[in-house]
Amino acid sequence: MEKKRRTRRTVPSTIIVRPAPGKKSRALVQCGPVVVSAAIGRSGRALLKREGDGATPVASMKLLCGFRRGEHPRRLETALPIRRIREDMLWCDQPNDPNYNRLVRAPFRPSHEEMKRKDGLYDICLVMDWNITSRARNRGSAIFFHLIKPGYQPTAGCVAVSPRDMRRLLPHMRRGTIVRVL
Repeated sequence: MEKKRRTRRTVPSTIIVRPAPGKKSRALVQCGPVVVSAAIGRSGRALLKREGDGATPVASMKLLCGFRRGEHPRRLETALPIRRIREDMLWCDQPNDPNYNRLVRAPFRPSHEEMKRKDGLYDICLVMDWNITSRARNRGSAIFFHLIKPGYQPTAGCVAVSPRDMRRLLPHMRRGTIVRVL
């Protein structure tokens, strides 16, 4: 008698980010039956994303990895590779630097963002493949899926959700999950 071979589903899940009615900087994030509110870029969405334009790119972006704040030891339920943020972790956003749109270490003189932010936005921060695997200067950097500012304030181009909603979405996320901004 031949054993039936079980195959794992290898197709990555898809998370849809669609505009919410009323404000260009608000969106709805849908993962299967779960729908949550989110903030997106202060300029809304853009087909042609540029560094510093404040827009969230209209694109399908794979999730690559994530970061979490080190002082928060609570385990995150996700298959996505998650690294602990250290004090020296920065993200280069200087278009003419060879490290543009890359994780770098302090000390680092060119323009950058601190990953260990005082406002807690990156306490859980997921890296979407926008201008990373195929980089081009000025196409935008640090497009993350992270935690929200109070009152769903707009982002600089990222997608942001509440900590509670992030924990609801994380179990459905893994490397290769597509975040599709419509």
